Amino acid sequence: MTPARPVPQGALPLDGIMVVSLEQAVAAPFATRQLADLGARVIKVERPGRGDFARDYDTTVLGQSSYFVWLNRGKESIALDVKSERGRDVLAALLARADVFVQNLAPGAAARLGLAADDLHARHPRLICCSVSGYGASGPHARKKAYDLLVQCEAGLLSVTGTADSPAKAGISVADIAAGMYAFSGVLTALYERERTGAGSIVDVAMLDALGEWMTQPYLYAVYGGEPPRRSGARHASISPYGPYAAADGKVFIGVQNEREWAVLCREILGRPELIEDPRFATNPDRVAHDAELTPIIEAALGGLATAQAERLLDAAGIANARLRTPAEFAAHPQLAARDRWRDVATPAGPVRALLPPVTVPGREPAMGKVPSVGDHTAAIMAELGLAAET
Repeated sequence: MTPARPVPQGALPLDGIMVVSLEQAVAAPFATRQLADLGARVIKVERPGRGDFARDYDTTVLGQSSYFVWLNRGKESIALDVKSERGRDVLAALLARADVFVQNLAPGAAARLGLAADDLHARHPRLICCSVSGYGASGPHARKKAYDLLVQCEAGLLSVTGTADSPAKAGISVADIAAGMYAFSGVLTALYERERTGAGSIVDVAMLDALGEWMTQPYLYAVYGGEPPRRSGARHASISPYGPYAAADGKVFIGVQNEREWAVLCREILGRPELIEDPRFATNPDRVAHDAELTPIIEAALGGLATAQAERLLDAAGIANARLRTPAEFAAHPQLAARDRWRDVATPAGPVRALLPPVTVPGREPAMGKVPSVGDHTAAIMAELGLAAET
């Protein structure tokens, strides 16, 4: 067993780990940004000129792409033409020093560049090779292009999201994010295993598999229940009451998860204790079946209340509730401000506010380094490798 590498006092968990990523768009960059926040050195290989095409998705953040700013803080950018002999030589020199290699190129592209995981692992036994793809390395869809919306379709997400009349995609890149999070946890697992065995490993993550894991409850409901979950807009397909209910000046979102909470709602909010034993509402499946009858009863009780009043009453009764916020209102959320969850992150165009990573470790501040411009670190990295910069 290889002894664990000592970590300097006060260092971040992944200090000393070098990650080389041939990445683009969302999934792989999301994984490597988590590694960078934990202290890893992440070298992002970009095309000379325009770089990662996510840089061009929009220009909303001080003239920069909101996607790129979100996904690429704390990374070093080296501009390489990996299709050229020179670019491949530089990449090979980087991989000889790396602990982790991540790629989410188009199907078959890594193999054509001589970067197939099996070959890399044979040349560098301690290297952890992580590949993120749409549909996996084998099977009839292996070479099919995969973008977030399309994987949402293939995984069945659109069939359960939206209204009864119209399916809808998730409003965020949920398939990419799912794959990125499993790539992140897979790399961490492989690093932990290497500390014990001394050997690297191959990590393969497919977007379809990642989102498919998140779709397991609807699959179980549909296959074993005999019918698919209904699309219910902002309501829950299999829990009631759960969703938006009209108050005097807007909507209040309520979530009731068990019979105890249902009884409290009836007694303390609705003022209708007889509903507890009403056969239409006696169990959660009954309430789901009679949701159209239950909704006006709840809204009659809330109709004379402002949303703020309703929230206070629900909080006092211990009934889960929320208000619908816009992204800008979320950014001003008092809970985030009270817990000091915002930091400034440097970008080429100036500082941008960003949330701290979700996992909080007392006494440790995540790296949250600068967002690079294309090729920001090319000259420094080439000098480190003892190579002259391309001219």
